[in-house]
Amino acid sequence: MDTRTLSYIIAIAEEKSISKAAERLYMAQSSLSQYLTTLETSLGYPLFVRRHQGVRLTEAGKLYLEFAYRTINAYHQVQDAMQDISELHSGQVILGVSTFRGSYLLPPVITAFANKYPGVHVNIVEGDSVDLEYMLQRGDLDLALLVLGKAAKNLDSAFLMDDEICLIAHPHHPIMKKVRKGTRHNLQETPPWFIDIHEISQYEFILSGYDTILGKKAREIFARHHISPIVHNENLSALFAASMGSGGIGLAFTYYSSRRYFQGAEFISLGKDGTSVELSIAMPKGGYHSKAALALADVMKEVLTLNR
Repeated sequence: MDTRTLSYIIAIAEEKSISKAAERLYMAQSSLSQYLTTLETSLGYPLFVRRHQGVRLTEAGKLYLEFAYRTINAYHQVQDAMQDISELHSGQVILGVSTFRGSYLLPPVITAFANKYPGVHVNIVEGDSVDLEYMLQRGDLDLALLVLGKAAKNLDSAFLMDDEICLIAHPHHPIMKKVRKGTRHNLQETPPWFIDIHEISQYEFILSGYDTILGKKAREIFARHHISPIVHNENLSALFAASMGSGGIGLAFTYYSSRRYFQGAEFISLGKDGTSVELSIAMPKGGYHSKAALALADVMKEVLTLNR
């Protein structure tokens, strides 16, 4: 079965533009436009309303888009089931992860998985947690490593580990004169230092965008403690912000799991008890889970809990 033509409609709908969809699909705009016209003629209904600003779905288009998503999802499930016949000697698994977290957590996972199942390829899709949840529900991903949000009840998930949100600083940053030694029993999993949250308002911060978990959590912490932070850069990627923090440009928020990525930097808990998010492995709810996806989930649990 050739599902490429269904992916054409999905791309046009998601990009809201034939030209942008053509770029995404690596095909000529004229070819994509001709395909759409031919399909609409054969169906007897327009799927999109053409406008100067782009396109939008008609009611018939919305129905066709739902059909396209369902069909591709079902096709992937059949592929997974047939792939399992090979007993993990071949095939692929599609894994979703955030760019920041994936950059330091995934390399040892992918290496371990490749050593164990050399014939199975892992295709990685990057996105923020909200987008990854949406892609899981749509069936675009086999599994994802993420912080679950509102869509948690619509996914099959398994807790992996707590990941503390902390500050990252250069060893010579002035804040290091204010920090105190941590006293929690699990110091291997928590930063060695902590600071009273009310003492951080005097320092400059580098923030991620509000649509990221770190950016959102940082702003929630400031609001909860009535802090008006000094901020000159507030819409950077999580990786860029943390890199600036480790380089001494200011303070940034990061996950303590990133400590192996930023060797030489200092990590500081916010208060004695800190604040954490739950990192989970999630899969589409109720659908068929391939042996490859389940095997990758097992390897992630093994590697990431071992390397904490």
